Amino acid sequence: MRTSCLNVLTFTLVAALSSVSSSAVRAASPEPVKAENGMVVTAQHLASDIGVEVLKKGGNAVDAAVAVGYALAVVYPTAGNIGGGGFMTIRFKDGKTTFLDFRERAPAAATKAMYLDDKGQLVDGLSTEGYLAVGVPGPVLGFEVARSRYGTRPLQELIAPAIALAKDGFRLEQGDIDSFDGETERLGKDPAAAAIFLKPDGKPFAVGETLVQADLAASLSRISEKGTDAFYKGPIADAIVKASADKGGILAKTDFEKYAVRELEPVKCNYRGYDIVSSPPPSSGGVIICEILNVLEGYPLSYLGYGSAETVHAMIEAMRHAYVDRNTTLGDPSFVENPIAKLLDKAYAAEIRGKIDPFKAGVSQALMPEGFAESKETTHYSIIDDEGNAVAVTYTLNGSFGAGVVAPGTGILLNNEMDDFTAKPGAPNLYGLVQGEANAIAPGKTPLSSMSPTIVSKDGKPFMVIGSPGGARIITITLEAILNVIDHGMNIQEAVDAPRIHHQWLPDKVFMEPYALSPDTRKLLSAMGHDVQIDKSWSIWGQATGILVGGESLAEISEGGGARYNGAVDSRIGAGAARGY
Repeated sequence: MRTSCLNVLTFTLVAALSSVSSSAVRAASPEPVKAENGMVVTAQHLASDIGVEVLKKGGNAVDAAVAVGYALAVVYPTAGNIGGGGFMTIRFKDGKTTFLDFRERAPAAATKAMYLDDKGQLVDGLSTEGYLAVGVPGPVLGFEVARSRYGTRPLQELIAPAIALAKDGFRLEQGDIDSFDGETERLGKDPAAAAIFLKPDGKPFAVGETLVQADLAASLSRISEKGTDAFYKGPIADAIVKASADKGGILAKTDFEKYAVRELEPVKCNYRGYDIVSSPPPSSGGVIICEILNVLEGYPLSYLGYGSAETVHAMIEAMRHAYVDRNTTLGDPSFVENPIAKLLDKAYAAEIRGKIDPFKAGVSQALMPEGFAESKETTHYSIIDDEGNAVAVTYTLNGSFGAGVVAPGTGILLNNEMDDFTAKPGAPNLYGLVQGEANAIAPGKTPLSSMSPTIVSKDGKPFMVIGSPGGARIITITLEAILNVIDHGMNIQEAVDAPRIHHQWLPDKVFMEPYALSPDTRKLLSAMGHDVQIDKSWSIWGQATGILVGGESLAEISEGGGARYNGAVDSRIGAGAARGY
């Protein structure tokens, strides 16, 4: 087998450059937030405050997660939601773990070809705009299943802060205003959405103004009083179904009445002695993160260096092979037999490594299986309580503000999650993913997701809580945060702030954030055959939130002198905050 090392001169140059890049990351990042009793990290500071208050009053991490979920539906409308869907990974203080799937489901009237014209071609916008793009929402039932099984506080107590924020309004800061960037014209097309998110003169809100959501407050109050039936069997469902029927959608009352949350065994793997617990199908996140980590475990990344050509080449090729598996074999476990055991097998990872040429880029088209013909506006939050219970939640509307519609009288933004299905095998979705039959549309089916709420432990104790939005890039964003801590010695804030790279098999391109790679490293990668492109769209690179336990970095943990909890909110988030006590 050919050696995996470049020549000594090249390696010395790249190592020096990667050292500069790593130093730049360290210089740019603020210190992590430190606390001893509990930590909540979310994309909106008011939601973080609410989560910490729940912990202070004796609630556990699950209670805080429910309160934060409802609060984000008010203060982070671009992605926080009760009209979308998501996942929750839980690690209890005794080391046991579980996973809740409250992802959207396809309506009973959904068909495999519902977004194609009579010539079999995709109709632009049909799976992303308006009511035909909406899947049956899951967060209300998801939060209640989590609270009733694993929480300690009553629903009324946990939802009350969100009701108050919706009824009384909250002051918009610059980060809040930034989340509306480029979306106000789209929201203005739906009268119910425009009445909430635009001023009476049709102009967008400005910094310092107050956003009041009276209809949403009323919906949340109904849920507080009547529980999940208010959403799935009562007036809220009725209003959504009526709006869908009036505007070309296919949602039916029975779709809501039959909705159920799945409790599943999380995906588990081990990377260099660290135990990873993450999302199983219908999410691809945990499986693909573990598959990539298994491949990379065979490379000395710490020695090769952050941002070096060898490290990045290994990452790209591991991503390339793993995304083939993601896009062609995985789907809703109620409809598809997912080859999880194979994809998590260390021997399979070794087989992939054997196919990686250390000096030359792979060719994605050559990996096309025989017969083969998600979203920046997601949000993740990480929580840990005084007893060591840890919760990672990722939930989404899919696109920014979902389908851009609000059922009149509800105040609830609805998702456009149906676009995450394979509308046409071989055709890219909203985020460029080219997928196969395993993820084809079917009634009651859940679309394949990339959401990856992840908890890492070491020696039987919680070590890291991490996750991110970012559509197809959620997997690589979460992966890179883990690598940055374990292999490259970054503290948790540096780990989530560091510039990122991404490869998803097709298109056969390496996307990088500005300054992720030095010009010299890019030249080396180009010489190997990689097509490296700078992607300046900050929002699609996600906004990770993380917690590290025992210190802000591995070095501080090994010295035994760090704060118990160290929280970091991605510096890409304008309104987010890590809060601890």
